[in-house]
Amino acid sequence: MNPLKMQEMMAQAKQMQEQMQVKLNQTVVIGSAGGGAVEVTMNGQKQVLKLHIDPSATLSLSGDTADVEMLEDLIMAAFNDAGRQADQAIQSNVSGMLGGLKLPELL
Repeated sequence: MNPLKMQEMMAQAKQMQEQMQVKLNQTVVIGSAGGGAVEVTMNGQKQVLKLHIDPSATLSLSGDTADVEMLEDLIMAAFNDAGRQADQAIQSNVSGMLGGLKLPELL
């Protein structure tokens, strides 16, 4: 392969990596559980930006403190939902970027 082509490909790859970092930071997803009682907001790097727990999720039917295990399950489900959404967003971004990449024939 021509050394100039190789340098061009490396520069293109570095630019794509930088663009991907920007997109990951700009991507925001919200995972929820319990009909929205618990919501987790995270970016495309799976960093948690916000956790919201509706006050109703902390009360049981009798008005006492809620079952801690139930609340923990809701929080985990919301985190997992947000993680899945972030993975889908990442996959979509990567596919879109690779589709626009002009790779020379390697053979």
